[in-house]
Amino acid sequence: MADDELEIDLDDLQRRMDGAMGALRHEFASLRTGRASASMVEPIQVDAYGVLTPINQVATVNVPEPRMVTINVWDKALVNKVEKAIMESGLGINPQTNGTIIMLPIPELNEERRRELTRVAAQYAEHARVAVRNVRRDGMEQIKKAKNAGMSEDDQKIWHDEIQALTDRHIALIDKALESKQQEIMQV
Repeated sequence: MADDELEIDLDDLQRRMDGAMGALRHEFASLRTGRASASMVEPIQVDAYGVLTPINQVATVNVPEPRMVTINVWDKALVNKVEKAIMESGLGINPQTNGTIIMLPIPELNEERRRELTRVAAQYAEHARVAVRNVRRDGMEQIKKAKNAGMSEDDQKIWHDEIQALTDRHIALIDKALESKQQEIMQV
């Protein structure tokens, strides 16, 4: 069997682990930390002209100050629909409308809610760790298949070490991101 058929696709494993990190960052961005962020309203869909549309495609989202998100709706006819979508989104924020501008004042989080959010962040991080470990398992299965196809023990060890190092790097990144997010949440 040719040597190139025994190669392990490390780039694919790297891409998949990076995907788990990207998903974690996206989930962390959706956590409300008491500080305003444009990403808080990203998942909100507005019924614009009979089609569910992301809020950033019908309005400009800005963060003019740490506790305020402003949404400047481009079409005056959609202001009420955007406001309704925000209220139904589960953000727990009451929008204030001034013409075509919708303001979202971000309230302070109490201690209990902060602790709850840190637990949610920890769950998100654990899901990302599991995803990275699943990618590692797939890599190890590739090594087993290559072993059966005639890969030498030295090559198996080299690939095993590379996959393990890649996994360890991504787990460390997840832990660092979690620690940073928990500090941000607990910051008063």
